[in-house]
Amino acid sequence: MERLKSGIDGIDDITGGFPIGRSMLVTGDAGSGKTIFALQFAKSSCKQGFKTVYITTEEDASDLYTQGESFNWDLKTFTDNNILSFTELAGIRAKVTEAEMSIDIGAMKGNFSKFINELPEDTQTVIIDNIGSYTAKLTPYEFRDRFDLLIYELKKRNITALVVLDSATSSEFNEIALFSVYGALKLMKRENPYTGRRERVMDIVKMRSTKTPTQFISYEINSNGIIMI
Repeated sequence: MERLKSGIDGIDDITGGFPIGRSMLVTGDAGSGKTIFALQFAKSSCKQGFKTVYITTEEDASDLYTQGESFNWDLKTFTDNNILSFTELAGIRAKVTEAEMSIDIGAMKGNFSKFINELPEDTQTVIIDNIGSYTAKLTPYEFRDRFDLLIYELKKRNITALVVLDSATSSEFNEIALFSVYGALKLMKRENPYTGRRERVMDIVKMRSTKTPTQFISYEINSNGIIMI
């Protein structure tokens, strides 16, 4: 199976990269580096020549450019060359929620199809950061139904996808989401039992057709982004 490099050497050494045309799930604690992971993957995808769309549900593109600059990633060059584009949904979501609340209708339920309905036809890679913003008041059945459809539509278009799910949402829907995606990674912060120091570790929960380690993998976030230890 053809692979797309994640941009994180340690992961690529272990897995060979992410399978092209399949969806990967990334979950993690607050501050574990989920958005940095997503941006690093987007940068790697663009460097490999894949037309990439980054859908952000919580931050503005300007904030993501700033994050990239802190790691010396020139994301603006990719957008200027039409290899990378940002779709901002945070403002739209806030306006819709406010309007619905004003007429005593509950906050909108997730319609994940909107993530891909307006993607350019030549899109090859999609990052959704994060889908948890669109799960308000969904039942587990509703989430499974909508999430399955999203993953199916992405696969049908042969789009390689990285879907980020925040820790609050993943505690409720993580097990459901795991059944649908091709692979999943979990980012965590924990206390090292030997040193007593806080550290970041990653669990490659699953990746079909790939031999993966059972142990946690330590990583750091430095001036170059996420690096494996």
